[in-house]
Amino acid sequence: MSTHVVVIGSDLRRATIKVTPGTYLIDVLQEACKKLSISSERYILKHKQKTVDLTVPFRTSGLVGGAKLELVQKSNTPSAVQIGLQLPQPEAKEVPGGRLIKKLPSDLTLWGVLRQLESGDASAGRNINITARGVARTSAGTASGSGQLYYESPVLNIMGRDYTTFEDFQKTLAQLGHNSGSVLIRLTFKTTDQTLFEAMEQISQFFKETREEPSVPAPQPLAPAAPEEAPSAPAPDTTMADAPSAAQEASETIPALTVTAASEPKDPYEPVNVYLAPSNSTPAAALAPTEESDFTPTVAHAKLHQSQLQQNARNKRLLSDKELEEKAADEQARVAAIKSVLIKVRFPDNTSGDWEIDHTSTGAFLYGAVRHVMADPALAFHLVLPGSSGKNVIKDDAGPKHNLIAGYKLQGRVLINLVWNDEVPPAKRKLPFLRANVAKQGQAIKIPEMPTYEAEEPVPAPKKEGGETKKEGDGKGGSKVPKWLKLGKK
Repeated sequence: MSTHVVVIGSDLRRATIKVTPGTYLIDVLQEACKKLSISSERYILKHKQKTVDLTVPFRTSGLVGGAKLELVQKSNTPSAVQIGLQLPQPEAKEVPGGRLIKKLPSDLTLWGVLRQLESGDASAGRNINITARGVARTSAGTASGSGQLYYESPVLNIMGRDYTTFEDFQKTLAQLGHNSGSVLIRLTFKTTDQTLFEAMEQISQFFKETREEPSVPAPQPLAPAAPEEAPSAPAPDTTMADAPSAAQEASETIPALTVTAASEPKDPYEPVNVYLAPSNSTPAAALAPTEESDFTPTVAHAKLHQSQLQQNARNKRLLSDKELEEKAADEQARVAAIKSVLIKVRFPDNTSGDWEIDHTSTGAFLYGAVRHVMADPALAFHLVLPGSSGKNVIKDDAGPKHNLIAGYKLQGRVLINLVWNDEVPPAKRKLPFLRANVAKQGQAIKIPEMPTYEAEEPVPAPKKEGGETKKEGDGKGGSKVPKWLKLGKK
């Protein structure tokens, strides 16, 4: 089922674009700019004074058929985008959480993103080869014979779309609709029929072309770079075309990556993500449609409850000293296996921030990180774990007992609430919590769509055969009614 939207330019010219439920809004922008003979890289779309997310398809954008979208010229200064690169196995085992996370400018190409993330700055100093991989195989594909290295090309999946060619990798994040916020890129690899030597020559030509483009500045990890820093791109890549062998090509690319990503160390107090307060006063969960059947317990619920009651009613013996030692050792091994924990701190004005911690982080570090983003760090507060009724409070202490992972047993993703102390005056509590420069980095929380399930129809009980209902002494097959139960005159 197709419909259309109307894109209105700044000069009031209009372009009608046909869309389907699967049409991405970045395609709508590009098609409209093509019809209006303007560059799509300089504009964004707005609907009712709200910026449209160009990375989503039409069916999830909240727009209706015939919606009028406005072309608005975007800022010339590139904004920062939080990049999360999901690595495949076995590379994911070497990185905490299996993802490389870094903030990069929105006018950086996909190839530049890969070069930045493989440099080691985003992977705790480990160099991960993404753009210069080779797989050894024979030329005829047989088990024996002469062989050589064939290029293993990266495949990027962004919002359900695959980008596989060097032409795709020349697109910037802004051209894909990612001008702010965060984006998850899923990485896989495919073996091509191109030798590694040929691929390196093509990549060398690609690098020369990208250096001639003035719109790609040298990326910084937390803030967009100035355009005049573009000539500081790594020079060793220019010698790739003159390399004598594919093996030497592969070895020269790895040192070049570290030169590309040379930047200042990341501030540990900087949040990974900052989220704005919801614009709607009603919680999103309360707006979700519900059915009466959602609250009706099923037979499976009854069986589960009954099994839990039976299990709790059984007598259990106390653990022996050896079993207690083994349990404690297992707990220590489980805690030691945790590489990182993502903590979300929810502030009183419903804004929030994410911090990624490791085994060295304590309660004092978390308090310092929160004060780093506060508009007024002098105000007193305490951090409380949810569901603890205010009793399980994280202390502002750097001692070993207050280690966030080993001491407070935090793992996975944890939500922590910030609560004001009693001495904070009410007037101070109503002020914005975040500093202005931190609030500018905030992004709206995206509510995922609830999956729809078809209600299961109850299975009818099997009918009993007529012969089973007969009672002894009853030839008609019906059950007799006792005399004392009959109503009416005696």
